Amino acid sequence: MTTMTEASVREFKMPDVGEGLTEAEILKWYVQPGDTVTDGQVVCEVETAKAAVELPIPYDGVVRELHFPEGTTVDVGTAIIAVDLAGGAAPAAAAPAPAEAPAEPAPEEAKPQGRQPVLVGYGVAASSTKRRPRKGADVPRQEPAAQAMQSELNGHGPAQAVTPSRPLAKPPVRKLAKDLGVDLATVTPTGPDGIITREDVHAAVAPEAPAAEPASQATPAGPVAAPATPAPVLAYDTARETRIPVKGVRKATAAAMVGSAFTAPHVTEFVTVDVTRTMKLVEELKADKEFAGLRVNPLLLISKALLVAIKRNPDVNASWDEANQEIVQKHYVNLGIAAATPRGLIVPNIKDAHAKTLPQLAEALGELVSTAREGKTTPAAMQGGTVTITNVGVFGVDTGTPILNPGESAILAMGAIKLQPWVHKGKVKPRQVTTLALSFDHRLVDGELGSKVLADVAAILEQPKRLITWA
Repeated sequence: MTTMTEASVREFKMPDVGEGLTEAEILKWYVQPGDTVTDGQVVCEVETAKAAVELPIPYDGVVRELHFPEGTTVDVGTAIIAVDLAGGAAPAAAAPAPAEAPAEPAPEEAKPQGRQPVLVGYGVAASSTKRRPRKGADVPRQEPAAQAMQSELNGHGPAQAVTPSRPLAKPPVRKLAKDLGVDLATVTPTGPDGIITREDVHAAVAPEAPAAEPASQATPAGPVAAPATPAPVLAYDTARETRIPVKGVRKATAAAMVGSAFTAPHVTEFVTVDVTRTMKLVEELKADKEFAGLRVNPLLLISKALLVAIKRNPDVNASWDEANQEIVQKHYVNLGIAAATPRGLIVPNIKDAHAKTLPQLAEALGELVSTAREGKTTPAAMQGGTVTITNVGVFGVDTGTPILNPGESAILAMGAIKLQPWVHKGKVKPRQVTTLALSFDHRLVDGELGSKVLADVAAILEQPKRLITWA
């Protein structure tokens, strides 16, 4: 029988697709056991805390086994797929775990190579997340909790008295248990494969209240001791509420925004400006052959206006080094563009945007937006930003008070452009008007510098010819 330890079989491990990331969720498998793969072929798509990334396989061969089903969060360095370099046929038991119902083996019988369904982030039942190739005789030792459970069910008693080092429960259930002050090790699981459910946690809390009543009624004259840790009641309507686990990009964004909001002292300034001439220039550029096939919109000119304002006020383009207590001046601009995607808010940036011509900037913006919409933005595209633009105007919003992208000095919010009454050349006329908001880190940027940057952006948008005279 061909085993997974043969020299011809290679295990492809979850790589660190970012900088220091520890885990990734498998979103989609593009191959199945028995499929032939070639070096560089994309075999799956994973989502990290930063982005969705496609993983290419570095081998030529035949897929022997997919170790995890879609939707599983896997630690970096854990084997996720096995490939037979010799091209051997995949064993019948190598189908993905969700496609088969695991049979109950005898207490001493080795399990087939097909894997059981796994929990998000915790691997197979009671085993370490660091998987190793398995042989039939070694299975009971690698999955002691499963063996002990099976032995007990078959009447063999606690001979294999091995308890799992970590009770099986999904992250939301662990959070609930923590909030309620429940030790998961004391909870009786009722879910499949010994998984602790929300109902199990609530059941572990519920009996405490009735048990406390007789004691208090039996001693009405004495003082009633308060519980050491009162458990909050987290009731919710399962019929009318949906709980969505926070993970991946959304989880990373939430943590980054909290860190930014409570680390960098934010200041936000506003200016309302007549952008009628800018809107006319946008229409003219659309007809220019130099911009044929490129995306030309107000965001393009606002981006260029901010780049020119930074060139005139270079001190705004900096970061704060807390460890060394230094201000780091940046002599380049990696312009971030906040993008709303189905997986959450991401901020990819255009590298060396300051050195690009207007057509080059238009091309880079188009590629950035298209890639973000497809969910293909790479972690590298979101690293190293210096300043950011967020276009809240696309949602019809006038303006906002944006939070800084961590490590950056400023973020410009672009509001909706609307036809409004405006005093122009001494008369009230309908003009295209928008409101800009600039948030900046007050450790790096004082009120004067921030005001100059925002005023320069507004002046350029009001008189676009300044793109030539100030550039």
